[in-house]
Amino acid sequence: MLARRTVRKNVLQVTLALVAAFALAQAPPKYDAATETKLKGAVEELKYLPSTGGKPAAYLLIKSGQDTIQVFLCPKSFLDDMGTSFKPADQVEVTGSKVKQDGADLILAREVTKGDDVLTLRFKDGKPAW
Repeated sequence: MLARRTVRKNVLQVTLALVAAFALAQAPPKYDAATETKLKGAVEELKYLPSTGGKPAAYLLIKSGQDTIQVFLCPKSFLDDMGTSFKPADQVEVTGSKVKQDGADLILAREVTKGDDVLTLRFKDGKPAW
């Protein structure tokens, strides 16, 4: 009886440790005001990818000079609620934090300007507006 209880406790501890390690490995990058940058370019594509929570997240691929830069916007539902859309060749200016995710550069957008419209996705401290 005591051995069975010890085995269950050990299995639970190992399971919790694995879940915590997986969650940390999948944690999204944090907004860092120290790496905030601006870029201008043309939208190549608006894409929706599943996030760690399983809900789709909106990303822009922006062509700026010779570079194509991936920009994380927000959850798709927030973009839908804002009534904003992007199509190829739209000229945009993005203000955001340059971070690394899975070894690749990524911009976490704080604001996206398209023409006279400004889409605010994060507050100045980097906290999400959604």
